[in-house]
Amino acid sequence: MFNITFLIGMLLTGFAAQFIDGTLGMGYGVSSTSLLMAIGLAPAIASASVHTAEIVTTLVSGIAHHQLGNVKREIVLPLVIPGVIGGVLGAYFLSLIPGKTIKPWVAGLLLVMGCLIVYRFFTRKEWGVAGKQLSRPRMTILGLVAGFLDAVGGGGWGPVATPSLILAENSEPHEVVGSVNLVEFFVTVAETITFALTIGLEAFRWDIVVTLLVGGVIAAPIAAWVCKKLPHRVMGILIGVLLILLNVRTLVLALVK
Repeated sequence: MFNITFLIGMLLTGFAAQFIDGTLGMGYGVSSTSLLMAIGLAPAIASASVHTAEIVTTLVSGIAHHQLGNVKREIVLPLVIPGVIGGVLGAYFLSLIPGKTIKPWVAGLLLVMGCLIVYRFFTRKEWGVAGKQLSRPRMTILGLVAGFLDAVGGGGWGPVATPSLILAENSEPHEVVGSVNLVEFFVTVAETITFALTIGLEAFRWDIVVTLLVGGVIAAPIAAWVCKKLPHRVMGILIGVLLILLNVRTLVLALVK
């Protein structure tokens, strides 16, 4: 079923997904997981495979953003521990639910995320600094929710954390994107370990992991540089539209069956 053409497609998917994620602070997990679910993988296996690849891509992305001055410590520190806890809980929850049962719900969740992204980018005229700093309790809740949804949906850390912080933080957009990318590394490591302990490493699709990883590593430093240069609104809307289309398809196929 999976040949060289498929692997090249996964390589390009990993590159495109990481380029979008590194530029916009969202999109890697939800787009990759949506595609893998659309071709028939169970949600837990799709999410586990994507997050395994993300360990390396988020590390490279985080380092690149840090070197370019896109990371703000005041954002990173309050999100790390809540994000890790939320990710572990979400990964454990997903591993307990049969794939056929959870698949329509995960697709629905990703569909909502796609709509959220379109709404955020379509209605916000500028990515300017919006004046109110999130309190520590709200940052904790944001980290928990974003981490949980990231594991359950195979993505969601960026779509939840990035728009929320941009709308509420006294930070430049590139600082939010870079900080969210760096924290995602720690969240991804925790989720992958949880998946490994619950569903087993043998359940991972290692061909997909490697090809997504290679594509993502190539894209990560390029995306970090483009983060400061490229208009965000059009790309954000396109990401949301892509997620909506992919997950409408997955939902229709799941409900028909």
